[in-house]
Amino acid sequence: MMAKFELKAFCLFVLMYAASAGAQNVEPPKNGSQNEVKTQAVSFPGSQGRDEHYRIGFQDTLDVQIFRHPELGQRVNVNSNGTINLFRIPTPIVAVCKTERELATDVADAYRKDYLKNPEVNVVAVVQNSQAFGVMGAVEKPGSFFINRKVHLLELLAQAGGPSKEAGTRMVVARMGSTSNCKTEAPIDTASDNVALFNFRIKDVQEAKQDLVMQPGDLVSVLKADVVFVYGNVNEQGQVPLLQPLTLTQAIASAKGLKPSTKKDHVRIIRQKPGTLEREEFVYDLNAIDKQKVQDPYLEPSDIVAVSEDKTISILNGIKNSLTQGLPSVFYRIP
Repeated sequence: MMAKFELKAFCLFVLMYAASAGAQNVEPPKNGSQNEVKTQAVSFPGSQGRDEHYRIGFQDTLDVQIFRHPELGQRVNVNSNGTINLFRIPTPIVAVCKTERELATDVADAYRKDYLKNPEVNVVAVVQNSQAFGVMGAVEKPGSFFINRKVHLLELLAQAGGPSKEAGTRMVVARMGSTSNCKTEAPIDTASDNVALFNFRIKDVQEAKQDLVMQPGDLVSVLKADVVFVYGNVNEQGQVPLLQPLTLTQAIASAKGLKPSTKKDHVRIIRQKPGTLEREEFVYDLNAIDKQKVQDPYLEPSDIVAVSEDKTISILNGIKNSLTQGLPSVFYRIP
């Protein structure tokens, strides 16, 4: 009988994930008419070397500086509704999901409206709590972890207290397709090396035989039992617990069988190569297995049974997306 998704609780732990930090330098305004000066988001000391990719999140702390008006500078926390309140600005300004440069532009516009002639503004996210990683499942301290530097899978596992007594032998990392929890229109590069789903032997990670550099927004699940994934033209896609030796046809039966008109001569088992992030495929003809011309193969932990002609990356993304069905989105939108 098909098990419920153990990983469905992923997104309950993480409502905000962000990318790497920054606001880009710009040149000061050139001499000329006032019409040439629209909005100034200038470089202040300490802002060099930052980039444009970090998007402000709900738990961040911001340093807002107004050039030639130090009395207006202040350090503010992003409100629970995603806005910030500034001196002499009557209306809160939306901050969440914007880059530091974008917010500096909006702050300059707000001050120009009623207070300053040509304000020059700089915004720096001095506390970046939106760069989070989620760990759940059979660990001692499941939850969200805010780490504003490069972090490896083993370190993140240690942050969660390590596997609990209920842990099986495997762990899964779901890369949600974006390093930011802000929903953008940019397409996901499925051709990159950042494939949607990775699986590891817990022992191999603990012994540093396998490793993964984490990206903000990555979600880690330490499984209570070994599982295989069944994907494609079956009546119930999902995980099948590997509590005892399980064959290909038994896994399909656990998924409540094939849908009508399914091609049975090209069913794949997708298996991650030991010690690597590469995958290999094995193709089987169910008709030949039914006639006992070919042995019914036994599955290994974290195998993917693909009853589909989809490409491997599409299958991995399909499994990843199924983890969040019916749950709050891991992305949030600009209020």
